[in-house]
Amino acid sequence: QVQLVESGGGLVQAGGSLRLSCAASGRTFSTSAMGWFRQAPGKEREFVATVDWSGGIKRYADSVKGRFTMSRDNAKKTVYLQMNSLKSEDTAVYYCAAAETRVLSVSLSPYAYWGQGTQVTVSS
Repeated sequence: QVQLVESGGGLVQAGGSLRLSCAASGRTFSTSAMGWFRQAPGKEREFVATVDWSGGIKRYADSVKGRFTMSRDNAKKTVYLQMNSLKSEDTAVYYCAAAETRVLSVSLSPYAYWGQGTQVTVSS
């Protein structure tokens, strides 16, 4: 079992930056691939970024590549999403998720555990 709590969301102007954090509890965090997803009003939840269990392999959605950076600290049981050059289209609720495998995934299905989400609003 893994429990996830996101923080760091808020209101920011276009071009600004935010850093999201996701604190995990549970003994399997260090062997779990982790992901960030987002859901805008009226839209389906979509992939943003993922990292494998070691932090050595990462994947990003094309829409955030070069602007967002995902990282993890297994000692602190925390993953981060540094978001720079934010755009109005980045506005969404951002969710942290933990998979039951070590291998990263860009699809939702391997992720068994989800946080409650944190709102990110980018004003233009």
